[in-house]
Amino acid sequence: MLKAILFDLDGTLLPMDQDEFTQEYLNLLAEKFSPYRYEPKKLIETVWMGTAAMMRNNGKQSNEAVFWEKFSEVYGKEKMEQDRPLFDNFYAKDFEKAKKFCGYHVKSAETVRTAKQLGYRVVLATNPIFPQNATVSRIRWAGLEPSDFEFITTYENTGYCKPNSEYYRDIAERLGVQPEECLMVGNDVSEDMVAETVGMKVFLLTNCLINKERCDISVYPRGNFKQLINILKNKMSV
Repeated sequence: MLKAILFDLDGTLLPMDQDEFTQEYLNLLAEKFSPYRYEPKKLIETVWMGTAAMMRNNGKQSNEAVFWEKFSEVYGKEKMEQDRPLFDNFYAKDFEKAKKFCGYHVKSAETVRTAKQLGYRVVLATNPIFPQNATVSRIRWAGLEPSDFEFITTYENTGYCKPNSEYYRDIAERLGVQPEECLMVGNDVSEDMVAETVGMKVFLLTNCLINKERCDISVYPRGNFKQLINILKNKMSV
């Protein structure tokens, strides 16, 4: 019996071309920090290095700690500590400019709130490579509020990343439920459907489908928001 619904954010609740969004957001970051002696190309490369380190994280420390350790290796601990507040401020304020690179789907909020009304526990299972401030912004761009979710993964509170299956096992443990009692809803075949390997049910939202490895998606329950809502309302098996 399902007890919890896990929703991905980017490309799922928040429509976007993920490659375009990432490129434009990094351009905003590089532009913001150019006056602070950060050469744009090197800064972007460092962010990617930090992201790669988070993707390899094994849960022994937060993704936040892993990212800034990698940053310190490039720029030094002193500069990292000195400029860290500037980065926090960027994600709290300037990151808002990235909204224009995202879409909007009215069914996103409806689906999340329908799940809650039906008695499901609802989690935002977005890949935790962003700070909380940036995650809250993206939640609101999707027409939702942080209070719509029981738990939200961010780089501060999580030590794994997708597609590591331990990311999903960790969420189930935090909720105090079995993986088999969870449904993961996402648009990325490689990152979201891997939840199936720990026993979770899955639903592939095809609106902004990402299938870089060209997997056979016919093996997954899939469709749009309307079809997902029907499954939830009718307590249909997935």
